[in-house]
Amino acid sequence: MSVDPMAYEAQFFGFTPQTCMLRIYIAFQDYLFEVTQAMEQVILKKLDGIPGCEISPVQIRKCTEKFLGFMKGRFDSLFGKMEQLFLQLVLRIPPNVLLPEDKAQEMHPCGEKEFQLLQREIEELQERYKTEARAQQALLAELEEQKIVQAKLRQTLALFDELENAGRDQGTSDFRESLAFLVQNSRKLQNIRDSVEREGKRLKVS
Repeated sequence: MSVDPMAYEAQFFGFTPQTCMLRIYIAFQDYLFEVTQAMEQVILKKLDGIPGCEISPVQIRKCTEKFLGFMKGRFDSLFGKMEQLFLQLVLRIPPNVLLPEDKAQEMHPCGEKEFQLLQREIEELQERYKTEARAQQALLAELEEQKIVQAKLRQTLALFDELENAGRDQGTSDFRESLAFLVQNSRKLQNIRDSVEREGKRLKVS
């Protein structure tokens, strides 16, 4: 098989010419094998109808394998020449022919320097895209943090509303007075807890 990738031909056909030739080769090999098997079956049936025939099926199989090997060798020799003709004359696009999608290159040819400039511009655009993508990810992460902060702020405001309502229930309409009342009660509770802990330690020691 040819090692030339023939990429331009693959662009036109949708497959490489080498792949086409390989499929032809495999199809012929399969067909040759099927014909040889059918021929062997016919010979065996004919021999069954001949009385006193001394040719065994094993001998027929050996002869069939020899025939198959001979045909494969002949075909491989002929297929190599056929492949060269197909790849050079049938499945090859002439060098002076452009595909329709490449006609723009003929109208606007691009030199080596211009091509290098285009490559640099593409690389710069790719870097800008990556930078903008990272910035977008950072903004999304910041938005998620802001959502968390807003949720905590709502919880805090709801707590303040509860404290204010509790203050009203206790007779204090001002939020500051209510907060001072709660702080005073919490300090009292903390003092009681400290006293209980000290008493518990003293009892353990005694």
